[in-house]
Amino acid sequence: MFDFLGANAWMADKVLLATWESIYMVMISTVLSYLVGLPLGVILVATSEGHIVENKSVNTVLGSIVNAVRSVPFIIFLILIIPLTRLIVGTPIGTIASIVPLTLAAIPFVARLVETSLKEIEWGLIEAALSMGANAWQVITKVLLPEAMPSLSLGVAITTINLVGYSAMAGIVGGGGLGTLAYYYGYQRYENGIMWITVIVLVVLVQLVQMLGDTLAAKISNKRM
Repeated sequence: MFDFLGANAWMADKVLLATWESIYMVMISTVLSYLVGLPLGVILVATSEGHIVENKSVNTVLGSIVNAVRSVPFIIFLILIIPLTRLIVGTPIGTIASIVPLTLAAIPFVARLVETSLKEIEWGLIEAALSMGANAWQVITKVLLPEAMPSLSLGVAITTINLVGYSAMAGIVGGGGLGTLAYYYGYQRYENGIMWITVIVLVVLVQLVQMLGDTLAAKISNKRM
């Protein structure tokens, strides 16, 4: 009886710690990826053909880099940048170390999401701002970003959900979080119970993130109406 209770308490502690590690990794990675990915997405739109600061060379080079990084499967990308991860945080394993590949992999994803959101803005709004004497920076900050805010908030939810999946893959190489719990304590020890608990927690996390994203997008849309 005591062994059973002790085993359950041990499992509960492991699941709670792994869940917190995953949430921590994903939150930090999401914030960092948007700090870089959002400006990149804006540049991709602004420098595109016929836009406010058209620059074919910049757009082509930047777009090629974004596409190149996005084309690499995350598990391969994770291994490729181990030297960079070690250089930045001193070790290629652990929760903190996982933030490096998670962030770098998410940046091009965020850039394309932002680009898509901004391209949905009607050109008439941009043209009206330009006709009133607005410069490129004012068009971006006063027209593009505010108008795209509902779509951008949904993009944050999509990015976060994407990173939840990436964080689980990072666990296979000792990245911490639910992925490490599932692989080392579930798969390698043939503990199917731990595997299922991990899957359920991941599904719940994804559902919560999507609900929050949908709610935030709806509130922003209602405020603008």
